[in-house]
Amino acid sequence: MQSRWVSAKSLADSKPKLLGLISAIVIGILAVPVILPHVSHVGMIYHIILHLASLIISIFLSVISLIAYKRQPSDRLLYMALGFMLLILIECIDLIFATTNIEDIIIPVVRIELPHIILFAMLTLFGMGFFRLNQESMS
Repeated sequence: MQSRWVSAKSLADSKPKLLGLISAIVIGILAVPVILPHVSHVGMIYHIILHLASLIISIFLSVISLIAYKRQPSDRLLYMALGFMLLILIECIDLIFATTNIEDIIIPVVRIELPHIILFAMLTLFGMGFFRLNQESMS
């Protein structure tokens, strides 16, 4: 049991290994339903690879920020972690839209696409984390 904890801790400390593991898991999960059906569509596969790379990076940044928050809890790190988690959501939605025939989800009252609203919330969380940092350092 303790050797499993040590290996998880060493994995969290080694960012390249963590990025490799996240990449392998995401590609492994999405290979059959998302990547393989579009391999023969040259333009489409590049679009999908771009979204997969963005998804992998956003998951990696979320995990890193959550690890940092666990080590030293602060509002700033929490806002950053939540912002990166919203980026994961945006990338998942964009990947679904890119690989299926589903039309964009539009909020009827304001006629704005859902990913744009989530992006705005993400930027708000990043801003809150930034301004929270400035307030903490001024105190």
